[in-house]
Amino acid sequence: MNNPSILYPVFALAALTGMVLLLIPFTRVRAVLRREIRAADFRLGESDAVPDAVRLPNRNYMNLLELPVLFYVVCLLFYVAAQATPAAVWLAWAYVGLRALHSAVHLTYNHVLHRLGLFAASNVVLVMLWILAATRLVR
Repeated sequence: MNNPSILYPVFALAALTGMVLLLIPFTRVRAVLRREIRAADFRLGESDAVPDAVRLPNRNYMNLLELPVLFYVVCLLFYVAAQATPAAVWLAWAYVGLRALHSAVHLTYNHVLHRLGLFAASNVVLVMLWILAATRLVR
């Protein structure tokens, strides 16, 4: 039987991605209203006139759409193949937690080494999820 527990971290990461997406127009509109930038600065994406604090949510959002695609795929693979073990669910939650911490660091004090450590740790967990999926499905 399929274990829906593997889908809960998927929904959590999707919710985090949605929250970060909402930050983008908020920071942009606020910056325009404060006359820090002009709306035209976004005509072709983000011009050089856009301050880093306004660019950050968009960059974090892009991060949440890159490697997490592999997370979504492996979780769906576990679910469809009815192979989601407690270890897989635990690893999936660990991945989401590490990505949430990565986003929190990125969007607040943005210390590069802290971000890198969290990013690397999340990637190790993602690789572990894929190894676990491969070993369970090959049997």
